Amino acid sequence: MAATRSLLRALRCRACCTESEPDRLTGVCPTCGQALLAEYALEGVDGKAWWSALRDRGPSLWRYQELLPVRQEASIVTLGEGGTPLLRLSGGEDAEGLELWAKDDGRLPTGSFKARGMAVAVSRAVELGAARVFAPSAGNAGLALAAYAARAHLPATVYLPMAAEARAVEGVTRYGAGIVRYGATIREAGEEARRREKGRGFDLSTLREPYRVEGKKTMAFEIAAQLGLDRVPDAIVYPTGGGTGLVGLHKGFGELRRLGLLERVPRLLAVQSEGCAPIVRALQEDAVRVTPWAEPSTVAPGLAVPSPFSSERILEAVRETGGTGVAVSDAEILAAQGTLARLHGLAVSIEAAAPLAAIPKLRRSGAIRDGDRVVLYVTGAGA
Repeated sequence: MAATRSLLRALRCRACCTESEPDRLTGVCPTCGQALLAEYALEGVDGKAWWSALRDRGPSLWRYQELLPVRQEASIVTLGEGGTPLLRLSGGEDAEGLELWAKDDGRLPTGSFKARGMAVAVSRAVELGAARVFAPSAGNAGLALAAYAARAHLPATVYLPMAAEARAVEGVTRYGAGIVRYGATIREAGEEARRREKGRGFDLSTLREPYRVEGKKTMAFEIAAQLGLDRVPDAIVYPTGGGTGLVGLHKGFGELRRLGLLERVPRLLAVQSEGCAPIVRALQEDAVRVTPWAEPSTVAPGLAVPSPFSSERILEAVRETGGTGVAVSDAEILAAQGTLARLHGLAVSIEAAAPLAAIPKLRRSGAIRDGDRVVLYVTGAGA
């Protein structure tokens, strides 16, 4: 059995500093119940030599295998994820005075960035012997889980809010996963999932296991590879629901910096809907964690996360990079979705339009300045 070159060393909780053994099926921190993050043995690694060696590898996210947790090649569950385009945007008021780019993860299998996280999380679940998996979802994470579980021949159940879009229900069903519909929000669906699945399935919910973050940190690796290590963005504008993507970007750029490949990291700018903005509110109030958002309401299902789990890590990712957060209206999001299609030829999900909608407010606040190199993260494809 061929081994990967994974340098995985431990799982660590940043909340209480507990270190956990990585090679057993582990969810949250056994001491405090917060998120565990993977650590790698980077000491002594020649970062420049490693980065140079990547040129001879394919475009899949698995090219970064040293900094991914899967130990054996036979455990990798893949649908060809990774290597999505980074597109220069020109024309229109939003791009004036900026070097504006869009990282289009709508091209990934199942149509969203969720494929990155689920590819790695399902692979690691298989490697560590999970008998079945489950997760709550507003739609895209459920589709990705169902697809990768099908690829792995692993039983899976997706818990969807009652108002979930028909395409999500149909897609999950098509991949053969079980469906339970419950509650008005993803939080309520998740609570029901953990009640029903206790002692039965392995929880792949956002930040409740260590490895979806590892897949999502490859977003940082790809941006650095596509723009060049000396041209990493000044800022990345990210649509924020559960927040794993921000934690992943922070972790990925941080590991590149530890390897001596970067002198600076991009500012991470979180965008939420005005109808559900717990991360933005916590940033504005200088809070250490979010307080649940009462009665969330937005046209963007993926942004309707009233109380993200382990929000301390999300806020940390934004603050440690010198970033900030901004909320935009549903009308602004829908207008930006139209602009991306008509002016730039990009059909994106509603959530993925939020970063463009935020540009005017971010410029007025000074979070983005003339001359900045800015990446809008397109997290999903439109219909």
